[in-house]
Amino acid sequence: MSSEALWALGRGNGIVALAFMTISVSLGIATRSGRPLVALPRFAVADVHRFVALAAVLLVGLHMGLLFMDPYAKLRVIDFVVPFLGKYRPLWQGLGTVAFDLLIIIIVTSMLRKSLGLKAFRVIHWATYTLWPIAMAHAIGNGTDAFRIWFLAFAGCCALIVTASLGWRLRANFTEYAGV
Repeated sequence: MSSEALWALGRGNGIVALAFMTISVSLGIATRSGRPLVALPRFAVADVHRFVALAAVLLVGLHMGLLFMDPYAKLRVIDFVVPFLGKYRPLWQGLGTVAFDLLIIIIVTSMLRKSLGLKAFRVIHWATYTLWPIAMAHAIGNGTDAFRIWFLAFAGCCALIVTASLGWRLRANFTEYAGV
């Protein structure tokens, strides 16, 4: 596979991963709200959330693997773990590393959910509220398509979806706030 193909596939997977992360975060917010979403009951929203989150993780892994094999990106193994050491746009690449590190923590704690207990799991899982904007900043700052109209529209839609989900959750009639 040519390096141009690796670069294009790596970029494309990063963009699709951001879309899946956006959907996952929004569904996670919706699941936590205690309300059904459109025609789906709460348990179905939770199942879709888990499926989309798993797909996002796989897409992030593919994004990183393809760019690791690409000679233009010049990624090293350490760049996946230690942020801000990268050769290409170290700040923006480092934010991608921070997002990946947070993603690993969220994956591990999700797998240990029953052992950790619900309260500890929720506290750690709140890291997704920082993971998503960090991943978005990585996409905008490190992406070679960052200033193209289509990408700005895509990023704007992602931001709008997450913002709308948060607004929906924070409304006064939020189920958990009903007794307050």
